[in-house]
Amino acid sequence: MELFYFMVFGALSAVVAALELSKNSKDRINTSPAFNSFKNNYLVGPYVYYLYSTYGFGKGDIGQLFIAGFGSSMLFGTIVGSLADKQGRKRACITYCITYILSCITKHSPEYRILMIGRVLGGIATSLLFSAFESWLVAEHNKRGFEQQWLSLTFSKAIFLGNGLIAILCGLFGNLLVDSLSLGPVAPFDAAACFLAIGMAIIISSWTENFGDPSENKDLLTQFRGAAIAIASDEKIALLGAIQSLFEGSMYTFVFLWTPALSPNDEEIPHGFIFATFMLASMLGSSLASRLMARSSPRVESYMQIVFVISSASLLLPIITNFLVAPSKVKGGSISFAGCLQLLGFCTFEACVGIFWPSIMKMRSQYIPEEARSTIMNFFRIPLNIFVCIVLYNALLALILLPTSILVLSLKVDAFPITIMFGMCSIFLFVASILQRRLMAISDKPKMESWTAMDPEAEPLND
Repeated sequence: MELFYFMVFGALSAVVAALELSKNSKDRINTSPAFNSFKNNYLVGPYVYYLYSTYGFGKGDIGQLFIAGFGSSMLFGTIVGSLADKQGRKRACITYCITYILSCITKHSPEYRILMIGRVLGGIATSLLFSAFESWLVAEHNKRGFEQQWLSLTFSKAIFLGNGLIAILCGLFGNLLVDSLSLGPVAPFDAAACFLAIGMAIIISSWTENFGDPSENKDLLTQFRGAAIAIASDEKIALLGAIQSLFEGSMYTFVFLWTPALSPNDEEIPHGFIFATFMLASMLGSSLASRLMARSSPRVESYMQIVFVISSASLLLPIITNFLVAPSKVKGGSISFAGCLQLLGFCTFEACVGIFWPSIMKMRSQYIPEEARSTIMNFFRIPLNIFVCIVLYNALLALILLPTSILVLSLKVDAFPITIMFGMCSIFLFVASILQRRLMAISDKPKMESWTAMDPEAEPLND
């Protein structure tokens, strides 16, 4: 492996370690032992494509399976995720574990219909993952009377450990199971099912139940109508949803684009090592976010404007290098000079992703009404899933198979305009910065009244 990859990984590791070890009292939030116990209790997929290919499915069939996952997250996941507000967030988290365990079990079948059911289950579980857990945390945090600022500590730790360190370790563990122990591409899914079962046992034994709006007189349509009223009547919630959709849509598109951008001429690049480098960059971002959120200034609404501008600029690098650096026509070989520049830009974008997650979580906890939190959060994911499905559909005929050590959905450069896609993502991120500026301007306005009081068809809650 080239020295360049080790240099980037080593530099990021040193910066992350320095940031964590150099934190002083201003960079830390003083909490109580009860909160630390609560936080620790809360904190306690690259082989999918490979698996489908070993079952003999073509690229078109595999593409349809991926589209089914995002489509089910948009349709069924929105309904199931919204039930968390009424039926209970703890119950929804347990449902996530069960649903994803079933999705992992379906990977043992080579039958296309069974695999399609697994993708649908996975899409539903994803909606629960991105709404039920955060909703439970915010409600339980407030119910126990902890300070609002302490939420940011849990958010940043969750991203630092979960999206960063654990993602790296899971990638290495999956590689160990498949390559070193030769247990086959289904082994990582079996391991995931075991860890999910352990997590479910912890949730069942140590979490308490909480609800958004548990009143008996509200059906699902009433919940949807109330959530829509909340979004339409409160500009802050609408802006937050638009910002989230723009950033996450760009982020998921980046997942499909980075491989062909770094190897346009089939250059040999270490996909697993680059993925680990991206996760390290995300850890750097979450570490920075924890420092920023521990201080009263700058506010999250303020510094996120800069984060969106930087992320927009970082995804412009493939376009800039395409014009300024003469493209190589030699097939194969090692990563090009343009690829090295782009890799640095992509690491910058991943650092922005690391800042984005805990910061958007904090803003959601501030602006989204408690009684409809899960419902509104799943509404936010509808435009995101539509956008990703469109990208996947247009890329369906341009899918290529990468080396079997790490298989990633990718777009063939000749068949799909990568520079246009990167340019579109950059524009989305710049628009997000403009919307963030507007959110900053109105952030001090009084919080909207309860959405149940605004819905003329909703009956008041009984005391």
